[in-house]
Amino acid sequence: MSIIIRKNSLGKGWDRYFIMHKDRRVATIRENGEATVYYPSFMPFNLYFETENDVDARINNLNNFFYWCSSRLLTLDRKYAKEIINSIGAKQTRTDKDRAEIAISYHGLSLTDVFWIRGKGERISFSEISLYRHSLSDAFVDISLRGRNITARNAELIDPRDAAGDIGTSGMAPKAWVREKDGFYLLKDGDERDVKAELTASKIVGCFRVSHVSYYPATFEGTPVSKCRIITSEDVGIVPFESIDVFCINRDRNSYRYVLSKDAYSYYMMNVIDYLIGNTDRHWGNWGFFVDNETNRPIGLHPLMDYNKAFTAYEGVDGARCQTTEGIMSQKEAAIEAVRKVGINMIAEIDPKWFAGDKDRETMFFRRLEILKSVVK
Repeated sequence: MSIIIRKNSLGKGWDRYFIMHKDRRVATIRENGEATVYYPSFMPFNLYFETENDVDARINNLNNFFYWCSSRLLTLDRKYAKEIINSIGAKQTRTDKDRAEIAISYHGLSLTDVFWIRGKGERISFSEISLYRHSLSDAFVDISLRGRNITARNAELIDPRDAAGDIGTSGMAPKAWVREKDGFYLLKDGDERDVKAELTASKIVGCFRVSHVSYYPATFEGTPVSKCRIITSEDVGIVPFESIDVFCINRDRNSYRYVLSKDAYSYYMMNVIDYLIGNTDRHWGNWGFFVDNETNRPIGLHPLMDYNKAFTAYEGVDGARCQTTEGIMSQKEAAIEAVRKVGINMIAEIDPKWFAGDKDRETMFFRRLEILKSVVK
């Protein structure tokens, strides 16, 4: 079997693509922007198609499709990423359409959900390319680029030991998915400060009753990195708050009320934790929901993750502006509001040794903790 992907996947005459959820054809879009939605409840949360057939609707559909595709750029092995970019002639990825072309070249596969993109006339099932069932190299083994198959066997493109740079723009720290015997793990680099901050913060978060991702020390080519296990599968995916916001806007719903109706406890605890550890990187792509892939419905907020920017804006007790509240609030104000709603929920003591002699960090953390404890006295 051969999966044929055109070198210029969005060039003139691309005809149409299907938005797939596993093996369900959810929607289709044509080159002229005409779109058909077959299963509205299984649409991606951040993709909206207008069914009107006027020019404005079709232009909006294309823009929405390009944006959605571009949001699915995968963190790939740097060697393989370069090959894909060179093969489709996408040397500059300045626009959503440029980035969409890269994503479409590998079917928009992702390790966050079970959506993907299938071209007209392609005969392939999700199980044959799912990243959860195959290694990265196996999943792309039949993709035809430049008129020939690029495979791990004939091009040595994928090495499980090879670290990755992003081919996309998601996130600031260098990172890579690597597959080990028991599944996928994410390695994150950056600088020494970021790696240490993430590892320290991970220990602290474990002392509170909140679902969270645990990070462990590892090395890659002699460089210290943080490491965590993948939290998604073919059964459970994740959707960031930025996508939930798009979903709610298109349905005239308030996104923050939606979050509170689904999982108020985890939301408030997120604000408590971020204040205590001084995390200033809780942007809309860094928190969101677990999704039941059987129904495509949100379950609750996914575990807290991504602490490499912990202990910043840590000179005073107010912290930075909170990024997760509807109104303008400092992290301190958001945390106090949260404690009044759900409490602190501390389940273990924080060991001062975790701060590795950084007295300024240690002092500020315990000052902030005492402020929150005083709220519940």
